[in-house]
Amino acid sequence: MKQKSEVLQGTLDLLVLKTLDTMGPMHGYGIAQRIQQVSEDVLQLNQGTLYPALLRLQQRGWVKSKWSLSENNRKARFYSVTGSGRKQLVEERANWDRVSGAIARLLEAGA
Repeated sequence: MKQKSEVLQGTLDLLVLKTLDTMGPMHGYGIAQRIQQVSEDVLQLNQGTLYPALLRLQQRGWVKSKWSLSENNRKARFYSVTGSGRKQLVEERANWDRVSGAIARLLEAGA
């Protein structure tokens, strides 16, 4: 059985921005499913985690949303990444690479 992992706020922003940048407009449930699928069920997002993140990203101007019909004909809010969101994605990715590299070096050094 795989252990589920918690996602830190900044990491969640990165994952949501990357998912929307790669997949195009998606509703919240689709974003959560995609992250779970790509992480091979290691990362599982609940509504209490995902929707505040989407609201925060929207308030910062990194994503926008509009109401549309989902694949099962239900009204849903679809999110898409904005131009400033794409710029932020580049910054978030660079920061992730820097921090995860530092952690890897510490673990290898036996700190």
